[in-house]
Amino acid sequence: MKLPNNQPPPTPQASVAPRPAPTGTSGQETTALSARQQLDQIPLANRETLLARVAEVTNRQGQNSSELLLDIRGRAIQVNADIGSTKLSPGDWVKLMRSGNELQLMGKLADTPHTAISNALAQRMPWQQSLDSGLARLITALNQGTAAELAPGQLPGSRSLQPLPAAARQALESLLSRLPVSNNLTPGAGSQNTSVQQVRQWIAESGLFAESRLSQSPSPALPDLKLAIGRILTSLLAEQGGDPTSAFNRLTPLASPELVQAPLQFPRSTTSATPSANADPASTGQTLRLLAGMLNRITVNQLHSQILSARAGGEGPAPSSTMLLDLPWVTPQNEPGIAQLRIEQHTKHEEGSASKKNKAQAATASEWRLNLAIDLELAGALNFEVSLRHQEVSARVWAEKQETLKKVNEELPLLRRSLSELGLEVTNLESRRGSPSAPITKLEHRLVDTRA
Repeated sequence: MKLPNNQPPPTPQASVAPRPAPTGTSGQETTALSARQQLDQIPLANRETLLARVAEVTNRQGQNSSELLLDIRGRAIQVNADIGSTKLSPGDWVKLMRSGNELQLMGKLADTPHTAISNALAQRMPWQQSLDSGLARLITALNQGTAAELAPGQLPGSRSLQPLPAAARQALESLLSRLPVSNNLTPGAGSQNTSVQQVRQWIAESGLFAESRLSQSPSPALPDLKLAIGRILTSLLAEQGGDPTSAFNRLTPLASPELVQAPLQFPRSTTSATPSANADPASTGQTLRLLAGMLNRITVNQLHSQILSARAGGEGPAPSSTMLLDLPWVTPQNEPGIAQLRIEQHTKHEEGSASKKNKAQAATASEWRLNLAIDLELAGALNFEVSLRHQEVSARVWAEKQETLKKVNEELPLLRRSLSELGLEVTNLESRRGSPSAPITKLEHRLVDTRA
């Protein structure tokens, strides 16, 4: 098995003492192969030690032994285990040693911060609501109010509408007022200070940095997407009475079907239709569940970014830092859309001058890679790939529609000129039809391998 960061296995902590041979795990035939043949196929020599990940644990009633499914160097090995007081759970790493045709449990590795992040990500992955569809429903609630909960025997069409509480309305109006409007960013405006400041604000208030910003500026009205959604949710819960925290913990978040099917795909497909802001109003209970799902979506992006930045998985050289952001925007008609932004920092060592100064600069040289995916009503799906290293930049634009690709080709000279005006050397600039392939993120076994 490939360990995170390719580091040597850590030494088990003193609280997980090495166990003697009689209490180790012993191999059991799960196919026609004998225990010796299975161990030879790993391959694992006698007295050799290795690390394995626990995939499943089945406890036998009335017995001290358990049945484990171990992931050993990419092979699933079923074993009978007498592990005594050692508590094992799926995802745990254990150190094993082969002793003849048995495996001895030498100790369990202590949990790492990455384990805690993976567990938190696993809990929230199935319950994500896409921000664009969620905002569309919230705009409906703002314009029409929320529907009263159905009474026993009451028909849906007979429900009365009630306006949002003043605090929820104020928080939602403030959130929408700070979202970019699609006609404010025109081609060639990237070098203007107002446009630059707007993009910075867009990213800073995306929710990805909510907790960090709140710790630096502990304001109850701090403009931030995640915090604003939390304020709307809190005000709705307060109207219902009781303990808001307990009520929030009892909510079952509403999930978007496309995020259930591919919870870690980023950027995700944007072909699904966004609900109209004129859809039928949801009830207060449905709105609360919707808000909870939107919070989960932002939190999943935060946790997913940390997983990728910790180099927990992926094929090929992993970036030293990754940020995944959903950036909502609205049309002049107040219809929400979403832009998906992936920013990666790749740190590389460059061989340069022998001077100490140049070597220090080379050691910190970075390449920044940006991927922006957006789906526009007329132009269709667009994807921008940009790579920046020192003052050299290259870009590739993908378009799914042939007519859009033609327009992109016509605008490439303007893009080249805009980048040059920023003092950048354009090394490559091209356009292609279709969409780029997404990298693969491999997480813990209990987090199904998905595209990210």
